[in-house]
Amino acid sequence: MSNAIEAKYNVTNLSKMKQFNIFRLSLLIAMGGFLFGYDIAMMSGPTAQIQKLFNLSDSSLGFTVAIAIIGTIIGTVIIGKPAEKYGRKRSLLFLSGMFALSAIGSALAQSWYILMFFRFITGIFLGSTTVVTPMFIAEISPANKRGTLVLLNQFLVVFSIFLAYVINYVISQGFAGETWRLMIGVEAVPAIIYFVLLFTVPESPRWLVNKDRKAEALHVFESIGAKDPNKELNSVIKAIEAETHLEHGNLFVKENRFPIILTILIAAFNQLAGINAIMIYAPRVFEMAGFANDSALLQSISIGLTNLAFTFLAMFLIDRYGRRTLLMVGSVGMIFFLSMLAKAFYTNNFTEFGGYGVMIYLMGFIAFFAFSQGAVLWVFISEIFPNKIRSKGQALGSFTHWIMAAALIWGFPIVAEMPGIGGGFSFAFFAVMMVLHFFFAWKLMPETKGKSLEEIQHELQNRSQKSVETHTI
Repeated sequence: MSNAIEAKYNVTNLSKMKQFNIFRLSLLIAMGGFLFGYDIAMMSGPTAQIQKLFNLSDSSLGFTVAIAIIGTIIGTVIIGKPAEKYGRKRSLLFLSGMFALSAIGSALAQSWYILMFFRFITGIFLGSTTVVTPMFIAEISPANKRGTLVLLNQFLVVFSIFLAYVINYVISQGFAGETWRLMIGVEAVPAIIYFVLLFTVPESPRWLVNKDRKAEALHVFESIGAKDPNKELNSVIKAIEAETHLEHGNLFVKENRFPIILTILIAAFNQLAGINAIMIYAPRVFEMAGFANDSALLQSISIGLTNLAFTFLAMFLIDRYGRRTLLMVGSVGMIFFLSMLAKAFYTNNFTEFGGYGVMIYLMGFIAFFAFSQGAVLWVFISEIFPNKIRSKGQALGSFTHWIMAAALIWGFPIVAEMPGIGGGFSFAFFAVMMVLHFFFAWKLMPETKGKSLEEIQHELQNRSQKSVETHTI
C-alpha cells in the first residue's frame, strides 16, 4: 500500500520524515491554548489601572474586557475556510505571528480607542486559534489517547491562567507606574516562541487526505507512531468517500443535526457556569467580599492553581471514565459551590471559615469545573464532526462558546454592582444553569471515549438520521 501510493503521487524523500513523539508533538501544538489562556486571565490585572487611566464607567470597563471576546467570536466564524484551504499548521503560524504583533500594539496604546482596536484584533486571532488547535491535535491522536492529548490544550490554557495571575502579581509588586502595559506586553514572548516552534511540526494527516495528498498523510501516520498506518489511512479515505453526500461539505444539513445540537448546548453550558466571568473578575469578586486590592490579586493565584491542579487530574480520568461521567460529577459539585457563593453574597456573610469562605467556595467551583466542563468541552467538540466539516463544526462550538462569554463578561460587573441584586443573583443563576447541564449530560450526550473519529462520525450520523426519520414519520 505504501509503495503504491508513493508511486502514484510521485512523492519523494518522505521516507526521511522526522519521527515524532505524539505526546510532545501534541504539547507543542497545544501552546495555542497557552496564548489563549494567558490573554484571558492577564486582563484581570490591568482592569483597575485601565479604568482609572481612561476614566471608564463600569459598563465601559466591561466592554473593554469583552471586546477581545467579541473579536474571538468573529475569529471563530472566519477561520473555518482558511483552515481547510491552507491547513492547520500554516493557519497556526499566521495566527501566532499576528497575535505577537497585536499584543505589542495593545501594550503601547496611548488612547482607549487604540487599545480597543488592538484588543479586538487580538481576540480575532485568539478565536481562530481556539478552533484550529484542538482540532489539529484530535486529527493526529490515536483513539485511546485522544482525550488526554486534546486535553493538553486545556491544560496549557489553565497553566497559562495560573501563570498570568502570578506574573500580574509580581509585576504589580515589583514595578511602578503604568504596569498594565507590561502585563499585556509580556504575552508577545510566548507567541514568538510558538511561531518558531511550529515550523518543526507536520501537517494534519486527515487534512492531507482531504487534499488528496495521501502519500504524505501515510508518512505522517508513520512518523507519529500509528500502530497500523495503512489501516489508519484507509479508514480516513473511506470516511471521506462516505462524506460525499454531505452537499460539498455543508455543515447545516440534516445528517449533522445531532452533532450540531450537542455542540451548541455543551458550548453554551460551559459559559453558563460563569467560568470566564469569575476568572476574569476574580480580583473584583474578592474585593466585593472584603479583601484589599493587593490581597485580592494574591487570592486570584489560588484560583489559578486550583484550576491547574484539577485540569491535570482530568488528564488521567477522561480516557478512563469517559466524557459523560466527568460532566455529571462536575455538575453536582458546581451546583453546590455556586449555591454557597450565592448564599454568601445574598446574606453579605463573608465571615465563614475565618473570612475565607468565598475563597474556599470559588476554589471548590473551579475544581469541579476544571475536571468536568473545562476538560471535556474542546475534546468533545473536536471529535463529533466528519472530516470534511470538522473545522466548521469546531468553529460553531467556539462561536457559541464565545458569544455567550462576551455577554457574560460584559454584563457581570454591571449586574454585580446593582443594589439588591449583585453577586448573589449571578451565582444563583449559574447554579440553576448547572442543574440543567446535569440533565443534558445524563440524558442527551453520547460517550465517545476509545472510539476513532471515523467511528464516532458513523454513530452520530446514524443517530441524526433516525431523528430525521422520526420527525418525518
